Amino acid sequence: MSDHIALVPASNWVELRTTDADWAAADPAVLGTLLTHSHMIRAFEETVLELAMDGLVHGPAHSSIGQEGGAAGSIVPLLAADQVNGSHRGHHQFLSKALAYLTPNGIDPKAALTPEIDTLLQRTLAEILGLAQGFCRGRGGSMHLRWQEAGVLGTNAIVGGGVPLAAGAAWAHRHAGTENVAVTYFGDGAVNIGSVLETMNIAAAWKLPLCFFIENNGYAVSTTVDEATAEPRLSARGLAFNIPSWKVNGMDPLAVYLAMNEALAHMRAGKGPTIIEADVYRFFHQNGGFPGSAFGYRTREEEQSWRQRDPLDLLGSKMQARGLIDEAGILALRERIKASMAKAVAELTEADPNGKAGKKRIRPELWPSPDFRNVGVRGDLSELQGARTEEQESFGGKLDTRKFIDVVADVMDRRMSTDDSVVVMGEDVHRLKGGTNGATRGLKEKFPDRTLGTPISENAFCGLGGGLAMDGRFKPVVEFMYPDFMWVAADQVFNQIGKARHMFGGDIDVPFVLRTKVAMGTGYGSQHSMDPAGIFATSPGWRIVAPSTPFDYVGLMNAALALKDPVLVIEHVDLYNSSGIAPVDDFDYQIPFGKAAIRRAGSEVTVLTYLSMVAHSLEAAEQTGIDAEVVDLRWLDRASIDWDTIEASIRKTNNVLIVEQGAVGTSYGGWLADEIQRRYFDWLDQPVQRVSGSEASPSISKVLERAAAARTEEVVAGLRLVMRDKGAA
Repeated sequence: MSDHIALVPASNWVELRTTDADWAAADPAVLGTLLTHSHMIRAFEETVLELAMDGLVHGPAHSSIGQEGGAAGSIVPLLAADQVNGSHRGHHQFLSKALAYLTPNGIDPKAALTPEIDTLLQRTLAEILGLAQGFCRGRGGSMHLRWQEAGVLGTNAIVGGGVPLAAGAAWAHRHAGTENVAVTYFGDGAVNIGSVLETMNIAAAWKLPLCFFIENNGYAVSTTVDEATAEPRLSARGLAFNIPSWKVNGMDPLAVYLAMNEALAHMRAGKGPTIIEADVYRFFHQNGGFPGSAFGYRTREEEQSWRQRDPLDLLGSKMQARGLIDEAGILALRERIKASMAKAVAELTEADPNGKAGKKRIRPELWPSPDFRNVGVRGDLSELQGARTEEQESFGGKLDTRKFIDVVADVMDRRMSTDDSVVVMGEDVHRLKGGTNGATRGLKEKFPDRTLGTPISENAFCGLGGGLAMDGRFKPVVEFMYPDFMWVAADQVFNQIGKARHMFGGDIDVPFVLRTKVAMGTGYGSQHSMDPAGIFATSPGWRIVAPSTPFDYVGLMNAALALKDPVLVIEHVDLYNSSGIAPVDDFDYQIPFGKAAIRRAGSEVTVLTYLSMVAHSLEAAEQTGIDAEVVDLRWLDRASIDWDTIEASIRKTNNVLIVEQGAVGTSYGGWLADEIQRRYFDWLDQPVQRVSGSEASPSISKVLERAAAARTEEVVAGLRLVMRDKGAA
């Protein structure tokens, strides 16, 4: 018979329960602060639900009534410089962290509320109502609350979406040498999300000071934990990643407080992440002011049993038992907070002149201006003012013929040498003499703490980079080995990083660079060969650069790193092994922002192209003898593209051919052709023509791969078609 040897997890997993001795020993100031935080959250949430039931909350109202103990208990022990983020149900965490920031020495439940607290409650309510004075200027509403000064990195409407971002904040704290930590809050539904598990793994591997705080309220909308997983003790997830974990009664704020203090001691000692699972209960449905039993997935008996465990009642009774407060004092606290909330409502609403008696409406003057709708999709480019810009033709430094990939490595080496905030991360970037292509050659040896080889976890490391960018202390350069991998990390790329600036009010910076390469022609097939330009061009928030020469690569990468927006830097494997004119020792210039380059002047047709297709277009023009003007776009996103150069060329040629290599279905040329025809219709002699790959992604077969992608031959055919349709051939 085989031997069966029991294995023991490498980290502890415990359930923490308070005792009478814990309550007797608890600091009265801590208990008073916990009580005040909890009552503040409760009164605030009751007000939100009242306004929601009156139709004044546009969108969801995910109340946290019943879950106050988890927020207050875990946040009161934090320092002002510690940071938190959370999920769509995050009002309680936002308020508790903001209160802790405003009152770092705690709050006396017998004291009057300060004007700063009144303002906090009003601004938070204004944000939930979508008003201009809100923390995100009304754009975030109930689910996107951010106050960076208070350490609230932002709550998040994508289940599990904020967890990788919090890892970025934790990495920043550790690398900066502080003892500060990050806490990421999420529910039982998010525990089974890939981004959460990926982040647990990377946080443990890198010993990040990150607490994964699981609010287990038993239901993901109406699906129970028992239905969703075979291990309903969700803190058990930590055992797989060697993360010490605590399970606590979240209806007991002191138990949460004690567990968080133990977790903080572990994290502040540099030992890595922790998990706390707090069993809590939302007294209402997923959204709105009705109980879950009204929708049939919970019983009234279950709800009543949990209401008897109300964390506010527990705190109040324990404090009364110690003589720290009496029933009248608790009632007075509640009335003071309710008065503040009533004042906030009065400031934000008024009687509806067109409604029934007693009906309110939002004060019209408090809404954001409709003109604000697109403000802050990207930054204002002030960071580029005074930058040194160069073009190859007028460059005064030493130039030579150099291999493209060597220049890629050299400019990153230069930037990391001169800027300690640049951090490079991705799969294998620290191995193989510079990753799979040599683009990060020598960086790990020179900058070991800022060259991070990652697990195969695109969601986690991309989101971690996004968190670093939003932290403000670092400029992450994240490499996706192939652009197809962006779909694995699509939430972080598009929902989080691309939308963050606009979603949180338009004034936060997101200096994030994403490097990737188009690999058509390498035989890597359908899932490693796409051109991502078309997808990113139709996604808000991103800037896109696509260098076709080594000289331009230096200037465009430098510009990307200087920008305070997320920038996609697209490279091409065909260019890596090519050679071109490039600087030898001067890597400190930028390519002028938003400026295309005319690679060949012509009068018969304007060819708009980028990356390796620039060379194919030049070859096609020479082969056909057609006098084509070849424009290397360089900057591809709609906010950066050089419309002046494009317009001047179209006015001269009256014909346009857009040339790209990738599949027609995800092509860049689709939106560009539409935009050109809208802008320059009167100057066109015929519809915009396009050269692109086929509908299908490239196959492994060399013949089929070639047939699916555009090269010189397809550009030749495209040029001839343009000339035929204009009646010249």
